[in-house]
Amino acid sequence: MTIASTLRLSLYGFALSAISTLGLISCSNSSTDTAATTENSAAADAEKPAKSIAITQIVEHPSLDDMRRGIIDELADNGYVEGQNLTVNFQSAQGNTATAGQIAKQFAGDNPDAIVAISTPSAQSIVAATTTIPIIYTAVSDPLGAKLITEDGKPFQSNLTGLSSQLPLEPQLDLLQQIKPDMKTIGYVYSPGEANSVSLRDSLKQALPARGLTLLDIPANRPTDIGMATRSLQGRADIIYTSFDNNVASAFEAMTQAANELKLPIVASDEFSVKRGATAALGVNDYDFGRTTGKMVYRVLNGEAINTIEPAVMNDLTLYISPKHAKTQGINLPAELLKNGINVDEQAQSTDNK
Repeated sequence: MTIASTLRLSLYGFALSAISTLGLISCSNSSTDTAATTENSAAADAEKPAKSIAITQIVEHPSLDDMRRGIIDELADNGYVEGQNLTVNFQSAQGNTATAGQIAKQFAGDNPDAIVAISTPSAQSIVAATTTIPIIYTAVSDPLGAKLITEDGKPFQSNLTGLSSQLPLEPQLDLLQQIKPDMKTIGYVYSPGEANSVSLRDSLKQALPARGLTLLDIPANRPTDIGMATRSLQGRADIIYTSFDNNVASAFEAMTQAANELKLPIVASDEFSVKRGATAALGVNDYDFGRTTGKMVYRVLNGEAINTIEPAVMNDLTLYISPKHAKTQGINLPAELLKNGINVDEQAQSTDNK
């Protein structure tokens, strides 16, 4: 080997060594920067002052529970972690409006940094109990009818804001007619004590005649009445529609058992109702709804004045279907719905196989 060749190899080796060393230094600096960023972020979260929130819902059922989980997760992702710098006082009224009122008075006395009211009855009770503590309502389908906002969309009280799901009615009716094209009468079991359910009943009565349809509305005052009320639809209704009624949701298995016996398909407006026995639903994702609500709560905890946070509406509709439940309730879903809907039967099977 010539001296020139040896020199070239030596210089080449030196260059590789230098590049390697520079790469290691760069990687080391990058890792250090990443670690520093993570530490700074963690320190920022740790420096957030301790806060407390009170959460109440009229009753515990999967839909509302998933919303509550979304709220807690959203706060945690933004630095307010339950058990660390966030105290969460959760209480359910167990379907009793009188209990909801008692919870509201207790929360007002506790004076938390914010109160989250999940469902219309809970929101109404909390609003009646305090005009000073920030209130964020959620899972409310008709905030105007519930007297939470005015006709121009402003809160009735300066300490109030929230997220509602004012589902447009026409797509719901389109879905009902897709599922049961020959239907004439829609059965509607509802709680007369829930403003959102009464408002929906009135809207249905107004909208259905234009489609040549009628509504058979059956009031059910308590969850224990749901099964009997559903059975009273036998021979009188062609399909059942339900939406955001907490009595119905807390006793949904009783409704589905009766509907299965009567071969009446149930159409709802949330994912969990389909998982629990409905044929289909067109509505919002409950967990995402909670996450969006959590963003509002975070803004309050982070120091924003609640009267600067405008009430919002979330109407991102998703179609959920269950061919299995449809068959049990006497129908086969049309191909278009099978193609466009999220099949909860497949979701359940996938979960079971994991």
